[in-house]
Amino acid sequence: MGVFLTIIVLVAIFLLSGIKVINQYERGITLTLGRYSSTKDPGLRLVVPVFQRIIKVDVRTTPIDVPKQEVITRDNVTVGVDAIVYFKVIDSSKAVLETTNYVYATSQFAQAALRDVTGNFELDDLLSKREEISQQIKEIVDAQTDKWGIDVENVKLQNIELPADMKRAMAKQAEAERERRAAIINAEGEKAAAAAVAEAAKLLASTAGGINIRTLQTLEKISTEPSQKTIVVVPSDLTGAITKGIR
Repeated sequence: MGVFLTIIVLVAIFLLSGIKVINQYERGITLTLGRYSSTKDPGLRLVVPVFQRIIKVDVRTTPIDVPKQEVITRDNVTVGVDAIVYFKVIDSSKAVLETTNYVYATSQFAQAALRDVTGNFELDDLLSKREEISQQIKEIVDAQTDKWGIDVENVKLQNIELPADMKRAMAKQAEAERERRAAIINAEGEKAAAAAVAEAAKLLASTAGGINIRTLQTLEKISTEPSQKTIVVVPSDLTGAITKGIR
């Protein structure tokens, strides 16, 4: 009786081991005696233990980091560039059967493409044409990984690290540009102020008694401030007469 019960338990375990659950975001690659037999959709699936096994493949969009690569640009500047690649498995059987590790393979090929593409650009273009460079890398990687059942959805350049001496040079250039703009703004302000003063002086001179009123306003301001100086005010008519007499 005990032996019979043991056999029943072993058979139950054997049958239960053939029950597999495939999640909604997965596909199951079934191998029968080591040969590909089918791709199973999400749900409860049965396989024959020992003779069959299921390899699950995640078909969601997967981001992978491309580590920083030392790149020499076309104008011989050494920079560090890294990126991120977004890809998705569209053919699960190819992803399993055509490469030992499709994630690692995609990452390695993306690193090579990153070095090749960025090395064909000058530094200024590398900094200003990120979208164009990213698109070129995407097309190269996508063409290669297509045979692995991989669709590269997007590639984004993240950081472009410049040499320390070039960072200092660019900072000095930016500072000089800011100073130049500030000087231009100050000069334009002084020019506008001078024009306004000249216009005001012309208006006062053409207005009867304008100079006298302005003089009185100035004296009023001075009188409110403590001063050790004595101010003698000479009427403008008198100074005009003296000037005519001298002539």
